Amino acid sequence: MIELRDVSMHYALGNARIEVLRSVNLRIPRGQSVAITGHSGSGKTSLLLLLAGLEHPAAGSVVIDGLRLDQLDADALADLRRDHIGIVFQSFHLIGSLSALDNVALPLQIASRRDALKRATLQLERVGLADRMHHYPAQLSGGEQQRVAIARALTHGPKVLLADEPTGNLDDATGQGIRELLFEMNAQSGTTLVLVTHDPDFAARCDRVLGLHEGRLQELKVAPKAAIQDAISV
Repeated sequence: MIELRDVSMHYALGNARIEVLRSVNLRIPRGQSVAITGHSGSGKTSLLLLLAGLEHPAAGSVVIDGLRLDQLDADALADLRRDHIGIVFQSFHLIGSLSALDNVALPLQIASRRDALKRATLQLERVGLADRMHHYPAQLSGGEQQRVAIARALTHGPKVLLADEPTGNLDDATGQGIRELLFEMNAQSGTTLVLVTHDPDFAARCDRVLGLHEGRLQELKVAPKAAIQDAISV
C-alpha cells in the first residue's frame, strides 16, 4: 500500500545541509497501523508530507497504492489526496469563513458528492461536535478545531490516514475518544493508519512503531497491539 524506496530528503540551512531522511526503505501493507516516534525536529512531519505528496524527496521514490508520486502531476496528486488520503496536521487549515459543518463537507462538495452535508454531519457527531457544527473556527477552542480537522480527514473514507499528533491538543477524555475512532476506522474499514505521536501508550496500540533518528527509521516494535508497556523514546 505504501512504499518508500531508497528515499533521501534534506533541507538547506544557511551553508549547512540538514539530512532528514537517509536512503530510507519502508513498506506498509494495506490496513496496517504504524506509529512514527522521535524527538522534535527529527523529521517526522516531513516524512508525512512526503507520504502525502506535499514534499518531494531528493532521491528515491514514494509509492502509494501502486502509484509513484514523482510520476504524477499536480492535478493527479490533488485527486489522489482528495479521493484516497486523509491528512490531519498540527496546523488545522480550517477556512475561517466556513462553519465547522461546511469545512468538513467541502472536500466532498468539491468531489460533487450529493451526500456531502449528511456525511459531514455524521463525522462531526462522531467526534463529539454535534452541538458546534454551525460555529465558525474563531468560535471554537483549539481542541474543537482539531476535532473538526479530524472529521474532515475521515469524512470521505480514505484508504490512508496520515495524522501528526492527532490528539495533541485535546483533553484526555476527548483524546481517548479520537484514538478509539481512529483504530475503529482502521479495524472496520481497513484504513492504513500512519501517525506521529509522542504518546507511548498511543503508539503501543499500533501494529508497528518506528523510530526516526538522524535520518534513519528503526523498527521498535512488531507485535500485537497491546504488547508494549514501556515508553518509547528516540
